Amino acid sequence: MQKLGSFKDDLLNKTELAKNADGHIHFGDSVLLINPGSDQNHPSDPLRSPMALTMNIDQNRFMTSKQVDSPCDVCGSANLTPCVRNTFLITSIDGSCKGDPLRYGQNFTLRTLEGVTGQLYLTSDMKLFLKYAKKSRMQLVNLIDQLSFLSCWQVLYLDPQMRLEYDGYPVPANVKVLINHVRTNQALAVFQQHSFWTMFGREHEITTHTFFDPHRAEEDLNHWIIVTGDPGVPHGTLFQRPPPICEDPEPKKEPSQEYPDCINQK
Repeated sequence: MQKLGSFKDDLLNKTELAKNADGHIHFGDSVLLINPGSDQNHPSDPLRSPMALTMNIDQNRFMTSKQVDSPCDVCGSANLTPCVRNTFLITSIDGSCKGDPLRYGQNFTLRTLEGVTGQLYLTSDMKLFLKYAKKSRMQLVNLIDQLSFLSCWQVLYLDPQMRLEYDGYPVPANVKVLINHVRTNQALAVFQQHSFWTMFGREHEITTHTFFDPHRAEEDLNHWIIVTGDPGVPHGTLFQRPPPICEDPEPKKEPSQEYPDCINQK
């Protein structure tokens, strides 16, 4: 039990996310992937809280290992504080250098940190007879230690009508995007209705499946924000940053200038 508690503390150690002055995502950045929850523009939809893509480690396996073994499941967690368990690195698969901006439609991989998390790659594949997500029975998403075409992802622009126009442009940080799996052409999604208990509390299933609304636009289950760090707060994120306080919420109107009546001189 002492070893289990120590390993749990290692996974919850806080991390520092990338802080980019240009506001874009770059190769080599450490980031969080957060689903922002239900869209406020649709009040009829059930309320969903924001959830971060997180490692779901089998506690029975790290009694005999000093780091997370492959394969490892993932889940959606309500813990949005950057820590070893939910921080991922944007890594290149096409020879792009560290520090180069990630662009819409460009292949990349998501890798866990060095050390206890074992440098595992986020991977998915087509649903098979014995290989699928346990709750939804859709495509399985997990972490493995071998880099392959199954680990390739792309960031897509959120608005499908403008997606082609933005292809090739740098991806801005802290805005809603789609994370699309290249092999299966399905978008990363989180299910709040499919939950389970872990040693970290109640968490939710992650899969790759594109959900469309009646207008053929992706639903908020597929919306993700690539979150970077807040330069002014240690271990902070721009997702949790409060909005700026406006001293004058409503602009003051200038008093209308009254002109005196013209006096006709006789």
